[in-house]
Amino acid sequence: MLNPAKRVEAIELSQIRKMFEVTNENAINLGIGEPDFNVPENIREAMKKSIDDGFTKYTSNKGIIELRESIVEKLSKDNNIKTDSENIIVTTGASEALYCCAQALFEKGDNVLVPNPGFLSYYSVVNLAEANIVEVTTPMENEFKMKVEDVQEKLDKNTKALIINSPSNPTGAVMDKEDVKGIADLATDHDFYIISDEIYEKIIFGRKNYSPAEYCDNVITLNGFSKSYAMTGLRIGYMAANEEITENLLKVHQYCVANATSIAQMGALEALTGPQDSVEMMANEFSRRRDLIVSSLNDMGYPTVNCEGAFYVFPKVERPMDFVKKAAEAGVISVPGAPFGSLGENHVRMSYANSYENIEKAMDILRDLEY
Repeated sequence: MLNPAKRVEAIELSQIRKMFEVTNENAINLGIGEPDFNVPENIREAMKKSIDDGFTKYTSNKGIIELRESIVEKLSKDNNIKTDSENIIVTTGASEALYCCAQALFEKGDNVLVPNPGFLSYYSVVNLAEANIVEVTTPMENEFKMKVEDVQEKLDKNTKALIINSPSNPTGAVMDKEDVKGIADLATDHDFYIISDEIYEKIIFGRKNYSPAEYCDNVITLNGFSKSYAMTGLRIGYMAANEEITENLLKVHQYCVANATSIAQMGALEALTGPQDSVEMMANEFSRRRDLIVSSLNDMGYPTVNCEGAFYVFPKVERPMDFVKKAAEAGVISVPGAPFGSLGENHVRMSYANSYENIEKAMDILRDLEY
């Protein structure tokens, strides 16, 4: 029997996805990170029109110019990032953008700093590129926020890049401005890349998210439309980088997917240029749900940080695997924290991307849970 490449053998399929294949389909799902809202009507109509207009052929590898120019305007207005359309690549979701970064930048012997706890894909893309993972711990005592001093102590001559994610999956943490700027200064002084995953940027409560690319040129900004516009299945995202690395990112993108789906690109264009009422409505509703789930879990004795963004909570529980199993049997799906890093071992991740009413029901079930 022929064997697969060793770099693939070392990668595990997502534990999150595995759970949904075996759990009760009638259970209340507080596991998967997908907004329960529909794609806004104006975006749906734009995509329907693109089909009727026959816009179903290949596009430029980087994406249609109108969308890239709109992304440039968005980055300037929302993030104070100055760039141009030639340095924008429209991707098949932010996940593909992350993969492109890893393949274009990392190689054997490189050290790549990743947050612990952090999103599962960060570990996997580093492993697939055969680079070394160096964990930057973001403990609960710091509200799971990455701090500049924790990054600094992990730097060495082999440091090639740092991945940051604010707001964060799985914790909902939002980095403080002084840490974002301080880490950006480190990247300039020590000459490493920052890969800034900002996919949850618009889902933020009572504060502002800051982008390291505002303060440093060595940044690749990843973003997309899955979370803010509920366009998860349309797989549309983008990355913005400096001109020195854009061509190499494009090489990986070109030979991986050629171009993002034409129809989804038209939806993304409408998302950026059309009304933003739906984004504000979703963020407000997520904030309401956040208040409910955080207060409920704390009242039950599961210490939970009052997350400031995204739509996840990361409560501390005893025997998390037992908790997840018993909760699933009782009708509530959650995710064990261990796959997100060693600091997640005494936690579970819950998503409040479900209705307020369902979250109320789930909390009632958990109040009576014995495990």
